[in-house]
Amino acid sequence: MANILVVDDSLYLRVMIKKILKKIGHTIVAEAGNGLEAIEMYKEHKPDLVTMDVVMPKLNGLLAIKEILQLDPSSNIIIVTALGHEPMIREALRIGAKDFVIKPFKQDELVNAVMGVLS
Repeated sequence: MANILVVDDSLYLRVMIKKILKKIGHTIVAEAGNGLEAIEMYKEHKPDLVTMDVVMPKLNGLLAIKEILQLDPSSNIIIVTALGHEPMIREALRIGAKDFVIKPFKQDELVNAVMGVLS
């Protein structure tokens, strides 16, 4: 199964995402609460997949995605963001994110996105 980096400024959501992904056999190699931490954790752990929030302090998800894709153009990134951020989702997909999940999400929506990107 995959090594995953979970990025969200909400600790509650990070815990929820980690729990869901661990339950289906993935390993959470790291987590981050903002885009700057996400880039550092990506460099350190080279995960197979990143779940990335868009609206975060210090550095938003779009800028973090651009930086991660410069480091590794083959990286797999799934956007996990709130309804109402459609322009950001479109931009994230345009710059290289592979899929998205809208918060609040059902467990199977996250699982399906992860499985789709990893398959």
